[in-house]
Amino acid sequence: MDMIWMSLLLLIGLLILLGAGLWVAFALTATGLAAMHFFSNTPVGYSLATSFYGASASWELAALPMFIWMGEVLFRSRLSEEMFTGIAPWVGRIPGRLLHTNIIGCGIFAAISGSSAATAATIGKMSVPELTRRGYDRKQILGTLAGSATLGLLIPPSIILIVYGVATEQSIARLFVAGILPGLLLMVLFAGYVAIWSKLNPSGVPADEEEALPLAEKIRRSKPLIPVVLLIVGVIGSIYAGLASPTESAAVGVALAHLLSWRGGSLTRQTFGQALMGTVKTSTMIAFILVGAHFLTVSMGFTGIPRELAAWINTLGLSPYMLLLALTVFFILLGCFLDGISVVVLTTSVILPMVQAAGIDPMWFGIYLVIVVEMSQITPPVGFNLFVIQGLTGENIIRVALAALPYFLLLLMGVLLITVFPEIVTYLPNQMGN
Repeated sequence: MDMIWMSLLLLIGLLILLGAGLWVAFALTATGLAAMHFFSNTPVGYSLATSFYGASASWELAALPMFIWMGEVLFRSRLSEEMFTGIAPWVGRIPGRLLHTNIIGCGIFAAISGSSAATAATIGKMSVPELTRRGYDRKQILGTLAGSATLGLLIPPSIILIVYGVATEQSIARLFVAGILPGLLLMVLFAGYVAIWSKLNPSGVPADEEEALPLAEKIRRSKPLIPVVLLIVGVIGSIYAGLASPTESAAVGVALAHLLSWRGGSLTRQTFGQALMGTVKTSTMIAFILVGAHFLTVSMGFTGIPRELAAWINTLGLSPYMLLLALTVFFILLGCFLDGISVVVLTTSVILPMVQAAGIDPMWFGIYLVIVVEMSQITPPVGFNLFVIQGLTGENIIRVALAALPYFLLLLMGVLLITVFPEIVTYLPNQMGN
């Protein structure tokens, strides 16, 4: 029980540092230093130096800035306009009509961005004014955008899956592939909800403005989607087929993203510099957090706290389902105050031993964790997607949060489905073999 009090003291200290406005990376490092100084006899300086080097000298981590760069380049391209044009002919006759362009557009951009905020901003800039002009229900416009933009965290290539893979030493390629079916599942849930809502609220969807189009015309109008589809196939397909590692496919993605941007006429010296600077800022922020989290993980290992906590959890006799229920509540509450990456790096060092002791697959747990973290993107007060959409639309943050609430519940349903049917996560990675 002493270990429980030790962990509580460290957690309180960490929360105080974060609440005081200290950078997350520094707060994590300071907590690790305190843990080793007061609860371990291990040399602090040596452990700090070796853990910092070990966390930064990672080949898998090289994929992170590459995928961020790819997303930054496409964020400044005309991709959102082309996607809207290419998707619209296919959803004109589906209940909910053009509201589905938010869902499909976010799903496609998620597969080439890896960032939830970038997905919300890119698709929102095009869809919100257009759907508002056509007379669609404002609440559903905001809700579909806020909910669907969370797919940027799950559908590969996902930045947060790279972070989880590096932090837990899981295969990033297998994590990427594991996120495909759950991502598609969530898109289906979102689209199903929009279809049902539109049937119950026909006044929220304007009358069909376009005549029925023949298949050939739909295909012709969808030509702008071809480069995007090729980019997705090139990046994700090469990983799934075993032709390239995530880092190698990221390099291919960057090259293709610049080609797409150049082809669309949006690649200029200014946009190139902005994309590069945005990549540096985001990558260094995440790298600092990962380094601090790695040192905290090492220090926690020396103190023995994770091992003792895992043993204590086992004495409670919780079933895997009860443990996941408790963790879901914990992560949702934590996500109300921290961003997704911080939630992952703060908790994995303590939570993962408990999860493994309960017999839960760490790869499956990574997908579960990302979906739960997705919920934090649309929960106030620190829901990044809510702030992005507020900035785009000028809407009150509470109104945006209420519009996103049904999608929060659908994400919760997604967690339930992958828990009851874990094959949704594990099927594709198992096809890859070991």
